[in-house]
Amino acid sequence: MTGPAVTGPFALGAALAGRAQVGLLRNRIATDGATGGRLRVAGRDYLNFSANDYLGLADHPAIKAAFNAGIERYGTGSGASPLVTGYSRAHQELEETLAEWLGVEAVLLFNCGFSANQAVLKALLGKEHLLWQDKLNHASLQEMGSQLPCKMQRFGHNDMAALAQQLEPNRGLIVSEGVFSMDGDQGPWRELATLAAQSGNWLMIDDAHGLGVLGPQGRGTLAAQGVHPASVHIQMGTFGKALGVAGAFVGGSRELVDYLVNFARHYVYSTHTPAAQACAVSKSIELVRAADDARAQLGQLIARFRQGAQALGWQLGASATPIQPLLVGESSAALQLAERLRECGVWAGAIRPPTVPVGTARLRITLSAAHCEQDVDRLLDALGPCSGSATSEGTHHG
Repeated sequence: MTGPAVTGPFALGAALAGRAQVGLLRNRIATDGATGGRLRVAGRDYLNFSANDYLGLADHPAIKAAFNAGIERYGTGSGASPLVTGYSRAHQELEETLAEWLGVEAVLLFNCGFSANQAVLKALLGKEHLLWQDKLNHASLQEMGSQLPCKMQRFGHNDMAALAQQLEPNRGLIVSEGVFSMDGDQGPWRELATLAAQSGNWLMIDDAHGLGVLGPQGRGTLAAQGVHPASVHIQMGTFGKALGVAGAFVGGSRELVDYLVNFARHYVYSTHTPAAQACAVSKSIELVRAADDARAQLGQLIARFRQGAQALGWQLGASATPIQPLLVGESSAALQLAERLRECGVWAGAIRPPTVPVGTARLRITLSAAHCEQDVDRLLDALGPCSGSATSEGTHHG
């Protein structure tokens, strides 16, 4: 039953109707669970190619056991903000584990990556500073950057020449991503670190989609590209993707972490993550560090999909990571393709504006070590030969 029309200063209905008219209205779909590269919706099982569970750890029995053991010891919630009584021994041990794993002095835990990114920018940047961001950075970074008193400049995606022209010495912060969430390509971190050092500016990486997937022991994009962690002043990563749990962290110098504990409002004024969740993440890190075989298998699946999709005539983004954008172009075509796959028992999300620019709608296909070769082949069979024209180069999101 629909209620009475809402009147007042906010034209909510008109905004929703406008989205619906151009095929961009979003609706949620309640699932009955996702495990091992599978998804169950409304009583039907699908192959799941739309999750960020890159190593298939979200249903790992050892992580679930650690979560349950944490609940038995600490309860289901933290009960307070970290500066009151919400900071437990489990949180402290996780921070120490992360710092050792990633080669930083100290780490601070956050409820989610969105909050962590915004907390850092808001705490550090004043009107006297400058902020440089890749145009394809995550919405959390771009949104906060646009709200700060400092001047924000965006440089063309991975365009180091453009960034070099914009930089001013000792003025602020350069921010880019390890793996870009809609395109799956990587930032050029050797060049970014060089420019930051030459200009005397700080450098921050959002490695939400690289952590656990790339580099020896899954240490992420910097390790994969041979960039020393000390050359990147701030590292942000999340636990809800390759690590299969939830939450996020910011790592760097001890001084940085002490500063954020005192000045990051998203940290100071939020109830902390449950201690049991920290127990689960600690176990996940143990598994991720030993998962080089799973990462190698994932790489083979990525190559199999790319070779097969290109042979069928589909256009893909320039990605060697589990995020494989299959470029379609128009929103309606992306929705129709996603629905066709569902009819074949394959779930892949259609990504449309405003998440990506107009004309660059795509299926964001994500692969997992939980998949097997037969799963990838079934996806390729469901896609079939490309019958339409895909978009050209230059995919991005913002």
